[in-house]
Amino acid sequence: MKSLGVDVLRSLREHLRPLVAYHLFFTLLASSLLLPTVAWTLTSLLGRFDRPVITNAGLLDLLLSPAGMLWLLAAIGLTFLILYLQQAGMILVAVKRRDNHFRLAFIALWQTLRRLPTLAGLVVLQVGAHLLLILPVVLLLGWLYDAIIGGLDPYYVLRMRPPAFWYYLGLAVPLALVWAVIAASVYVRWILALPAAMLENLTPLAALRRSRDLTRGHRAQVALVVISVLLVIVALPLLATGLFDRVFTPMLWWLPERNAVLIPAMLTYVTGYVLVTLAITFLGIAANALLSACLYLRLAHREPRPAPPPPDAHPGRLAWGVEAGVLVFALFQAWWIVNSFELRDDVTVIAHRGSSMAAPENTLAAIERAVEDRSHYVEIDVRLSADGEVVLYHDRSLQRLTGDPRNVRDLTLEELRQFDVGSWFGDAFVGERIPTLDEAFAAVRGRSALMIDMKPDPGTEEALVEAVIASLHRENEARRECLAQASAAEAARCGTPEAAEETRLAVMSSGVLEMVKEREPELRVTLLAQLVMPGTLDRRSFDALGLRHNRITPNEIRLARELGYEVHAWTVNDRARMSQMIDLGVDAIITDYPDRLVELMDDRRELGDGAILLVKLRNWLRR
Repeated sequence: MKSLGVDVLRSLREHLRPLVAYHLFFTLLASSLLLPTVAWTLTSLLGRFDRPVITNAGLLDLLLSPAGMLWLLAAIGLTFLILYLQQAGMILVAVKRRDNHFRLAFIALWQTLRRLPTLAGLVVLQVGAHLLLILPVVLLLGWLYDAIIGGLDPYYVLRMRPPAFWYYLGLAVPLALVWAVIAASVYVRWILALPAAMLENLTPLAALRRSRDLTRGHRAQVALVVISVLLVIVALPLLATGLFDRVFTPMLWWLPERNAVLIPAMLTYVTGYVLVTLAITFLGIAANALLSACLYLRLAHREPRPAPPPPDAHPGRLAWGVEAGVLVFALFQAWWIVNSFELRDDVTVIAHRGSSMAAPENTLAAIERAVEDRSHYVEIDVRLSADGEVVLYHDRSLQRLTGDPRNVRDLTLEELRQFDVGSWFGDAFVGERIPTLDEAFAAVRGRSALMIDMKPDPGTEEALVEAVIASLHRENEARRECLAQASAAEAARCGTPEAAEETRLAVMSSGVLEMVKEREPELRVTLLAQLVMPGTLDRRSFDALGLRHNRITPNEIRLARELGYEVHAWTVNDRARMSQMIDLGVDAIITDYPDRLVELMDDRRELGDGAILLVKLRNWLRR
């Protein structure tokens, strides 16, 4: 086992061209047929549930249903089947000897597809066994969660991490580690099932037994080698990105800020990065397949590695054309990436719960600070009190900010007013009270606008919608009265006559979204989502989609442009991440530091076009 890594590298060098050929053939087949078919199948199945899945809780509910479990099994099975097809073909390429590299790659692809039933059986047995192993662990962890921290406000648990959280973690981590050790042991025991099935033409069960017999007495060494290769595969893309970011990117800043020089340099840079990325992807896949092949040959036939191709082997007439096609593809990708950079740098600034890092969240002090920080919108969370008043508060319970375990919905406005929600933040805010929505409207009138994040308790959705709209109507009346009494010079402080024109609502439920649109169709509503499962969401039903910043992809931006809604990123506090979101093309950023975002936008406006292009290139690289 000591020289296994060296043999894998030698095999990679000796079989490089046929492996590249197979990789290209399989990638073409997968991208044109296999992956679209799988994606269409899974999306169609999700669409049959006829409900949006946009939160972690919603996804969990779906997956725990009988139909959801079937969908999950189908998704996992189809994904692993494609991976097995890819690995099986590369194993055949390495072991079979042919004089023509591209003919060998095509034959390996055909033979792999012919063995599809066997590969599917292996997927069912191997992946199914691991799922059966994890099922009791998941059920036990779920039971422990309900028993230990299920009754606490989830947000309070995540932010404050009470003793119950650590008690649960202390029980959950050992369970997870025990499962990981058992699962790894099963994986190593069956690691040679795929090469055994392909090279000995065995049935799935026979291949598993063959792998068990071959690895007996060698499992510790096999595990060590597999982990080492896995670490190298994971490290390579990180190292490549770091190299480009820290070595090559700074060189671009030395170039003169003239597009005639800068654009060709950027195209060359991105082309190189695309080629390196493609190469690393190929190396990771090929190394994993060759590792299986070398292990199998060592343990089954006492051979260190696959025999090299015959001396007269040649790439074939298509070789240079296909490989040149890869270069053209990389250049086209680079051209498309560079031309996708927009010089647009303005985004809407939304202060999360006010300037919540400068003042206690959801208070008039935080709203005032957000206005001073030049926020376009002040985001606030609203709930209903026991007597039907709309108050600003995020959590279900008062535990996190006041230490009182009671829920907001169980207390009247007068009772809620007794709580000090500012002293936890600092002495300067002692005595800060829970405000009402009417007070929040008055605080921003003529100076900023509100984004009202609705947090209804179960069963109070309609009541909260009605109460918020009623408050909005009262604000309209207050503005009209202000305008009637104000002089022309003072009219600006009264705001626009229709508060709905500058107010946004935010919801995390499609049902609440429908209620709002039925009552006030002109109100702009942002649907906040932790995730979006494909095929489950009507993207024409809202005005903006608010996504966690690490869930936003170029495809999400493309869909938004095509269907005419905005994309809002939440919650972004790091300056570098803010810059990345701007360059990705989001329309608004929700942040606890609105002053930081405003300052960033001011700084970017002072840069020339060349400097902005370089900033966008660096942000693209760091995605």
